[in-house]
Order: sequence, then structure tokens, then C-alpha cells
Amino acid sequence: MAAKVRILGIDPGSRTTGWGVIESSGHRSVHIAHGCLRIGGDELPARLLAILRGLGEVLGEYAPEEVAIEETFVNRANAASALVLGQARGAAICAVAGAGVPIAEYAAAQVKVAIAGNGRAEKQQVQHMVKILLNLQDKLASDASDALAVALTHAHVRGTRLKAGIALSKAWG
Repeated sequence: MAAKVRILGIDPGSRTTGWGVIESSGHRSVHIAHGCLRIGGDELPARLLAILRGLGEVLGEYAPEEVAIEETFVNRANAASALVLGQARGAAICAVAGAGVPIAEYAAAQVKVAIAGNGRAEKQQVQHMVKILLNLQDKLASDASDALAVALTHAHVRGTRLKAGIALSKAWG
């Protein structure tokens, strides 16, 4: 039986940052907790600090062994939003780096393929699959759902890499 690993998934945002914690062992992932950091105010530096501190609290409370974060989607039509989102993502990465936890990054399309089987899946499809995969019954905020999807993606990728490593070590041992 594979060892359990606790994974924190993060969906960064400058107004709402979603987070979700799972424990994964082999093909099985179990929901531990999820939530959203709702960041108010107009001043970007204060919002970035709130993300840094809020995720620091989540990291302290749930003690993940690995973290997965969604990459910033760059839309040429709205570059200013992408820059602000990138800064929010940077604050999240700094919180993780400060805690000394390894971090993996995934594009939104990678997450959609891993969870819904389609890189262009709608948010509702991803949310529905997250609820099925983690056996969740209650309503799930989209930012928390996205964060759990990132954590699940990392669990799948991690499991595949571990299996490949084991297979290679046996073959070349």
C-alpha cells in the first residue's frame, strides 16, 4: 500500500484564493478540508499580504507535505488582470516557500484533462467531478473546487511518476 501524502491545492486570485487539502494514497484521495480566502480592500499590497498570511495559516493548520498551484492563464485581451493574478500567485508561492514545502505547478488545461477528461471542460464539469472523486455532498464554492481539482491533479501526476520510477528501478535495478 502506498504511503499517504497530504496535498494542498491552491487556486490563486487577488480577491478570492481557493484552497483545498486532500490525503492521497495510491489511487485513493480523501478530502480533508477546503475553503476560500476572501480578500477585501482596494490596495493591492494589502491584498497580497492577506494572501501570504492566510495561506500561511492554512499551511500551519493542515501541514501539507506537498503543494500544487494553478498557473496563471494569460489573456492578451486583459493583460492587466493577468498581471494582478500573477502577483496573487506570487504571494501564494511565497507563503509555500516560507513554509519550506515543495510546490508543483499545473496549467488550467492540465487540471481539466486530469479531472474531467477534457482540457476545455466547463467549471461546472470540473466541480461535478471533484465532488464525485472526493465523495462530497455539500455545495462547493468554485474557487475551493478549483483548488481541490489542482490537488487531485497533483495526486494523479505524483502517482504516475512514482509508478514509473518503481517500474524503472525494477527494470534497471
